[in-house]
Amino acid sequence: MTFYGGTELASVYDDALDKGFGLTASNIAEPNVMMGLMEGASRVDSDLLLQLSNGACTFAGNGDPIAGLKAMGNYIDLIAEQYDIGVFLNMDHQTDLDTIEQQIELEIPSSIMIDASHEPFEENVRQSKQVVDMIDDAGADILVEAELGKIKGVEDEIVAEKAFYTDPEQAVEFVDRTGCDLLAISVGTQHGVAKGKDLELRPDLTEDIRTALRDHGLDTPLVLHGSSGVQPHQLQQMLKLGICKVNKDTRYQYEYTRTAFDLYREKADDIVPPEDIEDHRDTFFNEVEWSPNKDRFDPRVSGRQIRERIADVYADLAEVAGSAGRSKFS
Repeated sequence: MTFYGGTELASVYDDALDKGFGLTASNIAEPNVMMGLMEGASRVDSDLLLQLSNGACTFAGNGDPIAGLKAMGNYIDLIAEQYDIGVFLNMDHQTDLDTIEQQIELEIPSSIMIDASHEPFEENVRQSKQVVDMIDDAGADILVEAELGKIKGVEDEIVAEKAFYTDPEQAVEFVDRTGCDLLAISVGTQHGVAKGKDLELRPDLTEDIRTALRDHGLDTPLVLHGSSGVQPHQLQQMLKLGICKVNKDTRYQYEYTRTAFDLYREKADDIVPPEDIEDHRDTFFNEVEWSPNKDRFDPRVSGRQIRERIADVYADLAEVAGSAGRSKFS
């Protein structure tokens, strides 16, 4: 694969911890967002961490998540060849150990997030440790991200009505017992649509978790899930406290749909017939004088604009996160 494995990704996280910046981990489900992200990352010389959830893989694979991973993995691999940045792939919010085992056997991802945070502590430890052991036994170059605490909101198949903040001492025990490479923590962010003014962010708790880990000899990069609504100054404060990976998904989903919507709304008459003309879609308007404008409805037109908008958004996010100008592979 042209994109890099866990060893190279770990070196990026080491730099991030040392220099106080983070990677914006960006979820994808189809090619336009992925290509926009690569263009934006290349533009600002930032390494790029792409993410696929099980739902995204299932969508891309027409119901088969492993087929979707293979398809998107190949797509990423081929397009990554066009850019001189580090491109990585993380499997986001994985809950099924059989699926994870297949991902490990394929050796496509750079890292895998096992999310057993909805389980009791001991079961979370057991499942997370099992994934670490599976990767070690396979000799695969894949990092493991695990989660402790619950983040409010909906992410893929996981629903949490209430947040449960991560306990610092429990975080130490969890990392020590599981051997995970990264730890996603709950410090007040939310999955889905959220406004920064409504979030009860706990940068003090982030600092406490970081300090507790370091006091026990664990220099573990921390992960911020559910970052929609987190304002730049809030994020930058978190990055100084050990956050090295910041997940983004909802923002890209909105930008995708909003960009297409604005395009079609601006020239709706090129796509939808006026009210006084029958909507003869089945005969492709053979019986009426009006015809749609292919220069407007060709999906490549909206696709190009979506890629451009996603590139702009990612470039801005990389500047805020501090990864701009820091690619280790350019």
